[in-house]
Amino acid sequence: MSFGITLDASDLDDARLKLRRWFDFEPSELMTNIAAIGENQTRRRIAEEKTAPDGTPWKPNSQDTSILMQTGQHLLASVASFASASEAQWGAAWEWAHVHQEGMTIVPKSAEALVFQLGGKTIRSKKVDIPARPFVGISDENAREIVDAVTDFFGVLP
Repeated sequence: MSFGITLDASDLDDARLKLRRWFDFEPSELMTNIAAIGENQTRRRIAEEKTAPDGTPWKPNSQDTSILMQTGQHLLASVASFASASEAQWGAAWEWAHVHQEGMTIVPKSAEALVFQLGGKTIRSKKVDIPARPFVGISDENAREIVDAVTDFFGVLP
């Protein structure tokens, strides 16, 4: 009776090449791709989707105009991204972006009322509530898009 082991190493070269991306990859390229995806998702949310990352539609504004686009392109123009080998970031740099992301109540500092123009009318008010309209964040669809990009970057594992 004889006993033998046969080892076929013909697939090892393919496996080694596929695994090489995991061990020798430069993470800044992947992070740059993820940051760009996040920036694009945020721009879409502001310009087209008009919903929070959780899918909640934004509250309409009092003038029934395009939400977060009425006063020019300040918010949209300030959306940017940054990436390094260890992180991907995106958001809006406009000084009032946080007001739209988180909402805010505005009250007069030293007067009895706020006075402003709205639709050609002079308005006096004790306070103004600006509702939160979150535009930065990751929806389930956004997360799938990022996971797809990572999967595409590394390719299919053996």
